[in-house]
Amino acid sequence: MQLFYNASIDTNTKEFTFDKSESKHIIKVLRKSEGDQLSITNGKGDFFDIIILTANPKKCIGKVINIKSVNQLPYNLHLAVAPTKLNDRYEWFLEKATEIGITEITPIICDHSERKIINLDRFEKKIQSAMKQSLKSYLPKLNKATTFKNFLILQENNTQQKLIAHCEETSKKTLKSVLKKRGDTTILIGPEGDFSSDEINKSLRIGFTPISLGNSRLRTETAAVVACHSVAFINE
Repeated sequence: MQLFYNASIDTNTKEFTFDKSESKHIIKVLRKSEGDQLSITNGKGDFFDIIILTANPKKCIGKVINIKSVNQLPYNLHLAVAPTKLNDRYEWFLEKATEIGITEITPIICDHSERKIINLDRFEKKIQSAMKQSLKSYLPKLNKATTFKNFLILQENNTQQKLIAHCEETSKKTLKSVLKKRGDTTILIGPEGDFSSDEINKSLRIGFTPISLGNSRLRTETAAVVACHSVAFINE
């Protein structure tokens, strides 16, 4: 199944016009013609079955023949993850987290971060592509990059479960033992050099619980995917 994404389509849409780039892809690459069917999601939980009315490579027009609405995840997961030194590692995390199931992502700039500038548009495209590839109907929210300090300010009055995964040899609980099923959870994942002691202490002061993701020392992107999958698995 070839899934397309467009945020503007909704349950009131009767006919839909694909943009020039997608029209060319549909007609020239996929070799679709009038009467063939396609599927679109708006990233808000809806799938739309479309039958092609006009097979024009510059302006492909389709008619909505069926709409299916999908329930949201039974939990909300917000991962705040420091950008990795190599962009492709972070993009891999975005891709896999979208496939597994995640609600919100915030890149956080930490004391030990080696990368402090990101291409948000490129990240957004990676998430959209992963959503389409995995045939999901919900697009995770990608926030602008922010400093660790500013992120904590926003989290001070957050009453949902707040967790921080770090590598310091201090008392920590496993994610499995503390996670509240079917709830709202925010998890902090640090950069390659881990969170600084100051960052860890500040997070603990506003209610974050320190957690371990296992006995292995994980890369940033691996830790983020492990956390994402663990939450999804526990909520099955």
